[in-house]
Order: sequence, then structure tokens, then C-alpha cells
Amino acid sequence: MLTITQALHDQIVAHARKDHPDEACGVVAGPAGSDRPERFIPMLNAAMSPTFYEFDSGDLLKLYRDMDDRDEEPVVVYHSHTATEAYPSRTDITYANEPGAHYVLVSTADTDGLGDFQFRSFRIVDGEVSEEEVRIVEVY
Repeated sequence: MLTITQALHDQIVAHARKDHPDEACGVVAGPAGSDRPERFIPMLNAAMSPTFYEFDSGDLLKLYRDMDDRDEEPVVVYHSHTATEAYPSRTDITYANEPGAHYVLVSTADTDGLGDFQFRSFRIVDGEVSEEEVRIVEVY
């Protein structure tokens, strides 16, 4: 299960809406070994595409060095889908290389009649996708 604060949830959704119609992407870092997302880090979608996201390699290197200096790890890796449901695509699964991370997808399209976005979390390990419950809290 992903437990995330309302503030972090809202920041992720706001980033997805701001970058629409392109996919938004980013990371929420947390203390190493904690599984607790704490620090919101929006990233630039280097692909600048409505159907694909890609972290800039230089930005990603800086991010990992910064997390290492802070004794953090990527707890959440997020991105948005602009025209499809919030479910990992084949490409998303292929590029998922953080087996301990929660992969959050936000859809900025109303694909289920329940509103203008979906917020879902998945674990992706060795190409296997499993959806997990998301619990939103005010504070940890």
C-alpha cells in the first residue's frame, strides 16, 4: 500500500494538470529504507510529449546524487497519461527500474466517468504489474 500525504497527492495532481497536454513526470523522495514519500521533486519531461515521458539524463544524475547526499531514495516515481487511463503502458513497464518504488500514474483524461483525473499506484517488478491501495493522510 502507498501511504501519501494529501499535500503530496495534490502536488502530483497539480503538476500533471499544469503540464497537460504533455505528460508530467517526477519523483517523491524519502529517507532510505522508510517507504515514506516526503520530498516532492517535479522533473522536466525531456520528451515534451503527450504520449511519452523521459527524464533528462543530466537532471536524473543530479537527482540521484542529491538523494544519495541526503540518504534518500525514490519512494514514488510518477507520471501522467493525458488521453488514457492511469495504468502502466508497455513502455512504462519496460523502463520501470526501481523495484522498491511505488509507480504512481495520474490520468488527466476522464476515462472512467468519475472525473477529470485518476490517481493510482502500482508496483512494477521484473515486468510484473500489481496495483496497490492508496491511502491519503494529512500527516505521517
